[in-house]
Amino acid sequence: MILVTGCAGFIGHAVVRALLGRGDHVVGLDNLNAYYDPALKHARLKECAVSNFTFLPVDLCDREELSQLFSAHRPLRVVHLAAQAGVRHSFENPHAYVDSNITGFVNVLECARAAGNVEQLVYASSSSVYGADAKQLSSVADAVEQPLSVYAATKRANELIAHVYATQFGLRLTGLRYFTVYGPWGRPDMAPLKFARAIFEGRPIEVFGQGDMRRDFTFIDDIVRGTVRALDEQDHFGTVPHRIYNLGNNHPEPLLRFI
Repeated sequence: MILVTGCAGFIGHAVVRALLGRGDHVVGLDNLNAYYDPALKHARLKECAVSNFTFLPVDLCDREELSQLFSAHRPLRVVHLAAQAGVRHSFENPHAYVDSNITGFVNVLECARAAGNVEQLVYASSSSVYGADAKQLSSVADAVEQPLSVYAATKRANELIAHVYATQFGLRLTGLRYFTVYGPWGRPDMAPLKFARAIFEGRPIEVFGQGDMRRDFTFIDDIVRGTVRALDEQDHFGTVPHRIYNLGNNHPEPLLRFI
């Protein structure tokens, strides 16, 4: 059985559908918060309503309920995608990011450690960890010590905490740095849908920094394939069973060309 946290989110929903499609039994966890319209999250969940899927409305910060979930369902593998999303919003409500992205992440790791049977845990990091160190073609070997947002800092903190749990407790952990994911069922707060909505409604498109920036856009199907392969791959771990990969298109596009 596979546990997917954040299963009603953009990437979580797509990963769940891929796992269900190949016959896996999946338990999905999501707190269905109102960062954007929960109706979209409920609609995604309806797409997953099959016999081998169980949905549980659990918050990562509820340690007791999360622990009960692990005890009851005994997941062998975990895809941890639940997080407070949004880079700019992290300046307005940093506590939500610390609670969900750091405290919630540690709660998941602690439950996996206590369960003693989790074979593999894949978690979502972000290309935003490159921050001020970013260059056109980022490498996992690059320095990532200058985050530019609270969101980015929490994702980098996840990577460091994961390294500790791999080193000290032997948990097999894989962090995936996603690069600007887009596609069907996408988040309404992200550029593709925000820009399209502005065009359809005849409003100006809000551009920051005179549009002088480049983003590496990655289609959701490619992100799903990479995530599932990381979940299945039991080799390629070093002495410390923690690895980090970039999942991106490797072709940054100028923002104005994208618009």
